[in-house]
Amino acid sequence: MGLLAANVVEFARVLRRAGLAVAPARVPGALAALECVGIERREDVHAALSATLLERHEQQALFDAAFALYWRDPDLPGRLREHGRPAVDGRHQPPPPQRLAAAFAAPPRARPPLARQALRQDSRLSASERIRLQRADFASMSPEEFTLARRIAEQLPAPMAPVRVRRRDPRATGRIDLRRTLRQMLRQPHTLPLVRSQPRERLPPLVVLLDISGSMERYTRLLLHYVHGLTRRHLRVQTFTFGTELTRITDCLRHRDPDTALARADARVRDWQGGTRIAASLDRFNRDWARRVLGGNATLLLATDGLDGDARGDLATAAAQLRRFAHRVVWLNPLLRFEGFEPQAHGVRTLLRHTDRMLPLHNLDSLADLERSLRELRPAR
Repeated sequence: MGLLAANVVEFARVLRRAGLAVAPARVPGALAALECVGIERREDVHAALSATLLERHEQQALFDAAFALYWRDPDLPGRLREHGRPAVDGRHQPPPPQRLAAAFAAPPRARPPLARQALRQDSRLSASERIRLQRADFASMSPEEFTLARRIAEQLPAPMAPVRVRRRDPRATGRIDLRRTLRQMLRQPHTLPLVRSQPRERLPPLVVLLDISGSMERYTRLLLHYVHGLTRRHLRVQTFTFGTELTRITDCLRHRDPDTALARADARVRDWQGGTRIAASLDRFNRDWARRVLGGNATLLLATDGLDGDARGDLATAAAQLRRFAHRVVWLNPLLRFEGFEPQAHGVRTLLRHTDRMLPLHNLDSLADLERSLRELRPAR
C-alpha cells in the first residue's frame, strides 16, 4: 500500500497543478476507498478516486483525462516533458489538454518563482502569442497563462467614463468665476483679479457583485484580480461576492499585494464553489447595502451566469428593485462565449429584463472591451 499511497498523493498534486481544488485532506479518504474496493479493476479505482477527490460534477471531464494519462503509463511524466504527448503501443495519442500538459511537467518547486516567470514571459511574447492570450478562454488557460492573464487584468483601466460634478476647479482658462473673483476683491479691494474655473470631473462609483458558485469559479478568480487593480487605483469601488450568501470584501481588496488581498477574501468568504441563490443575495443587497453604495451615478457590474438555484426566491422583484437603485446595471455573463447562446433559463430571462446591457466575460478581450462598452452605454430609464 506504500507505493500506491505515494502514487495517489502524486496524482492529487497533478490535479491541483491542473487547476482542480483537491485538498490534501481528501487523500486519506481516497486511500481508504481504494482499500474497500480493491485495485483489481480499473473502473473501481476510477470511481473511488473520483468520488473522494472531486467536489463538483463540472470537474469530471478534466479528472477523467488526468486519470487516463496518469495511470496508463508509469513513465508518462518524463515522456510528456520530452515529446509533449504520450505514445502507447507504438501509436501517438491526441495531445492532452494544455492544463494537463503543464500539470505533468516539472514540479513547480523546480521552476523559478511564478511571478518572475510571468514577467519574463510577458516581455518575450510575440504579437501572435499576445493575440492568442487575449482571446483565450479563462477556463482553458494553462496555469502559467492564467497567472500572466491575472497580471494583465490588474493593469486594465477603469471601465467608467468621468462625470461632471457641481464643484469647479480654478484654471488659467475657462469661464469667469464670479464668486471666487468677489472673494479675491475682499482681500485686495483696489484690484480686479479675474478668477477663472472649469468644471471638475471624477470617476463615478463602481459596485461589483461576483457570483462565486462552482460554474463561475475560474472567471470570478480572474475578475477579482481585475477588481483588485481598480480598487488600488480608485477608492470608490465596492465589491461583494454571493453564492448562498452575500459577503462584502471591499476592505480585503484594498491591500496592495494581490495574493494577500485574495487570501484575505478567501478567509472571509464561506461559500466558495457552493450553490447559487441569486434572488436571496440580491434581496439582501437591496436591503442592507444598496442605499449606501449606489449613490452618485454608480455603475453596478453583475458577474454571473444567471443560473439561479433558489426556486423560492422572487428574482424578478429583487432585480427590478436593484435597477431602480443603480444608475445602470451591466450584466457580465461568461455564457456569451458560446455562439449559439439563447436566454432559455428562467433566471437568465428574468435578469435580462432588468439590466441595461449583457456583455461577455470569458477572456482578456472581453475585459478590455468593457471600458468601451460602458463609455458608450446610456441607461434607458
